[in-house]
Amino acid sequence: MDKKPTFKELLNGDQPVLVDFYATWCGPCMAMNPVLKEVAKKVSGKAKIIKIDVDKYAKMGADMGVMGVPTFMIFKNGKKLWHEAGTKTAAQLEEIILKNV
Repeated sequence: MDKKPTFKELLNGDQPVLVDFYATWCGPCMAMNPVLKEVAKKVSGKAKIIKIDVDKYAKMGADMGVMGVPTFMIFKNGKKLWHEAGTKTAAQLEEIILKNV
């Protein structure tokens, strides 16, 4: 059985990772779910998308500089390449991810 990579291992990988910092009580965050599913299909094999609940992982959110939700960040090889708060369209996210492949 394959071991799931840790958060740190994902961020340090050579494949871009889009991290969605969200909260279950946040309407715009919940509205992003179908958008993220669509983007995940389009970038499959080129990038990963992971979601972090800032209520469950408050320290992680604070350590990463999350001031509001939704907040998106892209990491590759341990470096933060992009960071922005607010909702995005599927096309916007896909373009940003593919720029960092």
